[in-house]
Amino acid sequence: MLAEFPGKVRLVYKDYPLPFHAGAEPAARAARCAGEHSRFWEYHDLLFTSQPAFSRGDLLTYAARLGLPEEAFAACLDGGRFRDAVQADLQEGRAAGVSGTPTFFVNGKKLVGAQPLRAFRQALQDALNETDGKRP
Repeated sequence: MLAEFPGKVRLVYKDYPLPFHAGAEPAARAARCAGEHSRFWEYHDLLFTSQPAFSRGDLLTYAARLGLPEEAFAACLDGGRFRDAVQADLQEGRAAGVSGTPTFFVNGKKLVGAQPLRAFRQALQDALNETDGKRP
């Protein structure tokens, strides 16, 4: 959708580690640690293809697979550097009415669950039409 609507759409990703999945919160922090090395999305994608293998060892293995510096990544993960940020995203999601994943918002309109591409395309087009209608 970013390519289809260039310069008109912005993607904002928020963490929402489900409390019943013990590995979700450390995995979210690990992705942010990877982001310190400009590898957030690659790490994110590895997490989704590897779930639910989110033990500390697994998270370190994924970092090594991406060539991330082992000591720096482990220190970030073990030090809990992003714990507060992940929790802030979780609280923000709860306040917005998120109860599960995936949940998407397009200009405030909530889309819950895995949606077909046409649902996103329609939501984006609706939002753009609404925005265009408000211009003088």
